[in-house]
Amino acid sequence: MMLNEFSREAIRQSGYLRDGFPDFYDTNRLSPPDALLDTLMRYAGGGRPGVVVDLGSGTGLSARAWAHRAVEVVGVEANKSMLAVAEERTPQPNVRYIAGFADDTGLEDDSADLVTCSQSFHWMEREPVLAEAARMLRPGGVFAAYDYDTPPLVHPEIDAAFLHHLKQRRRLRDEHEVTAGWTRTPKTSHLDVIRQSGHFAHAREVVFHDEAEVDADRIIGLARSLGLVSELIALGVTEEELGLTALEETTRRILGDRRVPWVVGYRVRLGVTQ
Repeated sequence: MMLNEFSREAIRQSGYLRDGFPDFYDTNRLSPPDALLDTLMRYAGGGRPGVVVDLGSGTGLSARAWAHRAVEVVGVEANKSMLAVAEERTPQPNVRYIAGFADDTGLEDDSADLVTCSQSFHWMEREPVLAEAARMLRPGGVFAAYDYDTPPLVHPEIDAAFLHHLKQRRRLRDEHEVTAGWTRTPKTSHLDVIRQSGHFAHAREVVFHDEAEVDADRIIGLARSLGLVSELIALGVTEEELGLTALEETTRRILGDRRVPWVVGYRVRLGVTQ
């Protein structure tokens, strides 16, 4: 299967191909919360889903979360480095991965109860992906793109330092003309694209949250695992310029060795087939 230009550039500019990054990503990124997954099951008609297809499955964080809920989970991922980590870290026998692209999976028509994109829809050409998702879904099946908001809510000073990092990341991304991923397809427009696709009888957005106990390393690890950070550093941007140095200093000063709660917001944009 040929890699289209959009996907090639998205993968190249993500920084996710760099040595060691997929392992770091899998360690520091988040899995979707139980309440989100359970709600999607109910919205798809209730009961145990026969097949869940996770598009842009990365290292398998979302696919593994579905393992004890669905009969079968299929992760579809074009980045071979991420795919290798997913296969290595997924012990569940009912989860399998295929190397492929979200707009051309090769999976059967009307075969899925749920098609999901976890932190991945913004990396895709959304209209052809929605057509492929609708093709795979049975009548009444659900497509869901879910993403978490950053920064998590921890402490006013830590949150402010994290927000400063995100602001610097955006500024330096534009300055260095890194144009892949969510630069082109902002998450805030996902719902409109789903509605306008014509493939779904009903579409809406719903918001969830999750809470966990974390330490300073976890907060800093999440920031360093975000897309484009490693790519910008490779282009010569310093961690101080990115605001990562200030975030680490602030987080360690406030937390020390303590573990504290963080609250993470999740936004789900979904569509239900006819």
